[in-house]
Order: sequence, then C-alpha cells, then structure tokens
Amino acid sequence: MNKIELKGNWDEQKGKLKQKFAALTDNDFIFTEGKKDEMFGRIEIKLGKTKDELYKIISSL
Repeated sequence: MNKIELKGNWDEQKGKLKQKFAALTDNDFIFTEGKKDEMFGRIEIKLGKTKDELYKIISSL
C-alpha cells in the first residue's frame, strides 16, 4: 500500500489513534499541506511500526 486515504473526520481519527497509543501527542499529528508523508514518518518512528502496519491500523479505525 503506497497511499492512504484518510476517511471521515481526521480529528476523530487522530483522537482514536491517541487513545490506542498513549505515546502520541498533538505535535505528532502536525503537518503542513503536502507533507502528510513526513507526519506519518514521525508516527511510524514513535510507534515502532512499518508504513504498512500504520496504514492497516488507520484503515481499521
């Protein structure tokens, strides 16, 4: 999976991710337009997950 589509309300998905992984903060979700991959990279590193694992987690929300 090369791309992820963020479905629904992103604020709701962020909240669910923060509930599931207490280590995530609002700062981890900060990104500017066109830098979504950079944000996901920070989250991958913080959680110790691969890109595919992270995409599966988000898709299951």
